[in-house]
Amino acid sequence: MTIRHILGTGIGIAALALGTTATQARELTFAIGHPPGSYLIEGGERFAEVLSEETDGALGARVFPMSLLSMAETSAGLREGLADMGAVMSTYFTAEYPHTNMILDASMLLNTMGDEARDVAGLAYSAAMAEFILLNCPECNAEFAAQNQVYTGAAGTPGYALNCTNKVSTMDELEGARLRIGGANWARWSQAIGATPVTMSGNEMLEALAQGVLDCIILSVPDVQNFGMGESVTHITTGAPGGVYVASLTNMNRNTWQSLSEDERRAVMRASAEAGAVSTWAYHAGGVEVLEKVRAAGVEIHEADQAVMERTAEFVEADLATLRDTYGEQGVSRAGEMIDTFRPILEKWVDLTQDIDSADALATLYWDELYSKVDVAAHGQ
Repeated sequence: MTIRHILGTGIGIAALALGTTATQARELTFAIGHPPGSYLIEGGERFAEVLSEETDGALGARVFPMSLLSMAETSAGLREGLADMGAVMSTYFTAEYPHTNMILDASMLLNTMGDEARDVAGLAYSAAMAEFILLNCPECNAEFAAQNQVYTGAAGTPGYALNCTNKVSTMDELEGARLRIGGANWARWSQAIGATPVTMSGNEMLEALAQGVLDCIILSVPDVQNFGMGESVTHITTGAPGGVYVASLTNMNRNTWQSLSEDERRAVMRASAEAGAVSTWAYHAGGVEVLEKVRAAGVEIHEADQAVMERTAEFVEADLATLRDTYGEQGVSRAGEMIDTFRPILEKWVDLTQDIDSADALATLYWDELYSKVDVAAHGQ
């Protein structure tokens, strides 16, 4: 073998190695507007791990907690390609996502399904909403496409509670109370029980609570800790208003999605199932842990007064008609049909999640029952 041949062979091997490295080096940017260490970040980091595992290192993701894009910036940032992926809080953008928000707005349906639903609220609702969007709602996918995005999965919180600076658990105490709300259903509930709903970004809550601008934040108990508000909250009331929040956790820039092979898209769906399960389970398990922790630190825990519970139940039943009318006026032409389709999907997921006891079990359930069924050749095209 000549020196020239040896050198040529060496150069060829080096070029091949460089090509492999270049392939392995592709890294998607993943913006999540929650702080480091929070549950959505845990899910995002699991997404990155699974994506790399599923593609043998050819595709990865780097999570940017609360830095690359804020929660309010993520939707537009994905549209403009400032990130490849992001956790979209659709309720921040009422005009852009009316179909998606109507289903999220219906989360207090859980209040009509007994203690079984209350115990698995986030596990069931996030999966039901993801199934509805991925497999049953072309209008939802069209509104994401209009924002140059592809929907690929969800994560959900436990039932929402009242996190307050003073005791707020009776109808009298709720009268006139200033409650920060994160969705239209909680705004309507607040008005129905005589409180005053206040809309503001999640990143502004801590200062508003500390300065007395708010009496309570309607939020899942774990997120009180995720957003560093533990020192400001001295009273927590559970049992009302209920409902959950579901983030579009792993939305992808449409150009990025379409640049992937079908195998890579399938890997994204697998990673999305894992990410949703990790985040949602962390919220689920964290709810119990956080309540124990804050009680030990002196926070007073209350159960909503019976009159509040009864008024909430009355509100939920009446609000279904309001949802149909309100979103019908916003151009959701199939509002009633969509709610009727969604309800049995939610009931199914309440049953499916009853015996789940870990994030791994939840991830397997999500993949087997939902994410593996997405046609990656057609979805997002």
